[in-house]
Amino acid sequence: MIRRAFWTATCATLALVGAAIGPGGTASAAGSAMLPDSSASRSHYDSMGPWKKPRDHEDGRRIFRYDTFGDEQLWTDVLRMHEVIATVPPATALGVGLKVDVQALPRTLVAALRAGQIDLTDPAVTVELLRLNAVVGVQGKVRAGQLESIGITCALCHSTVDNSLAPGVGKRLDGWANTDLNVGAIVALSPALDEATRKEFQAWGPGKYDPRHHAFDGTRLIPLNSPSLPIVIPPIYGLKGVGFETFTGDGPISYWNSYVGVGQMGGQGSFQDPRIGLSIRQTPDLVTPKLRALLDYQLSLRTPKPPKGSFDRAAARRGERLFRHEARCATCHQGPHFTDVLRGPRHKLPFLHDPAKLGMDPAYASRSATGKYRTTPLRALWQHPPYFHDGSAPDLPAVVDHYDRQFRLGLASRQKSDLVEFLKSL
Repeated sequence: MIRRAFWTATCATLALVGAAIGPGGTASAAGSAMLPDSSASRSHYDSMGPWKKPRDHEDGRRIFRYDTFGDEQLWTDVLRMHEVIATVPPATALGVGLKVDVQALPRTLVAALRAGQIDLTDPAVTVELLRLNAVVGVQGKVRAGQLESIGITCALCHSTVDNSLAPGVGKRLDGWANTDLNVGAIVALSPALDEATRKEFQAWGPGKYDPRHHAFDGTRLIPLNSPSLPIVIPPIYGLKGVGFETFTGDGPISYWNSYVGVGQMGGQGSFQDPRIGLSIRQTPDLVTPKLRALLDYQLSLRTPKPPKGSFDRAAARRGERLFRHEARCATCHQGPHFTDVLRGPRHKLPFLHDPAKLGMDPAYASRSATGKYRTTPLRALWQHPPYFHDGSAPDLPAVVDHYDRQFRLGLASRQKSDLVEFLKSL
């Protein structure tokens, strides 16, 4: 009962999230570039103009959790998601993956939820949760009980909750991928979309988003590529020292934050990259001045440890030896972050791989700025299946099987099992 009340209250909100959550795409003719010039450097965007110096660590957390960068221009003005959410009863929201921050709820409401005293058929529940700023990653403006606008934040896709009150309701876990979030189903609720676009969104499924499907230039949602090729929403914890956070290594972390904040979330700002033919200019820029503080907070998010008893320690030790030697995994998964060592002048560029070498579908990479795939850092793998950019490996045994075939390793069943236990330990 509690779960249903919150799921529904949230789901309506989700509808706003879909179109703006991913990275990628081209919106208009390209202008001068803001090209990546360092691996994880906070000085990456120094050439873009003056920064607002972040006051402290709290600045970045506030931006991550609550700042829409003015993206109501997409979710409210164009997609009209506030109209949908205001009429959706809680039952409709079930299963879409929206999360509720229990710490934003008054004690009386928490008690009522525990007692099953919430009317799950009342759309007002959705509006009230938004008024309380309790829906993770969604910001709603409510006046006199009426939902007037909706916007989304970074936390929509890259935070979840610990389910401490009920499934989908609990304390925030920033940096965790929301693998329950069905972005496509949410966006498909928009009354502004045509039927063909709705069907593409609806086909994505939970935990996926197509960052190369569209872009937003401040006035309209622009189709970029069809058919749609959704990818897995990744976690963003454990990025300190990693640098390039995306599957295709298009640029450093702040490059990607800018790209998503402007072109995908629909924030008011400017982003340019001639490699993908993308140029968006909006003033005032509400994104760029916040990138440094946002990066500071992201780099503070630590990788969660595997739950106690979740893997066989003896098998994991054997698996580590295989990982570093016979199975040759460490050829690419190097160092403390288990990713490729950065190459190039002053380590400014990641080492990238041709899709064929990895046995991966080249279609998504072909739409990126690099045309290749980066070696994904191995961090808290127990927490976010499925694996690979497209989710084609449903679990860790499937990952090991893929590379055993691709590189003709000839691993025995026991060796594969030991490798899986090691991967679960990371």
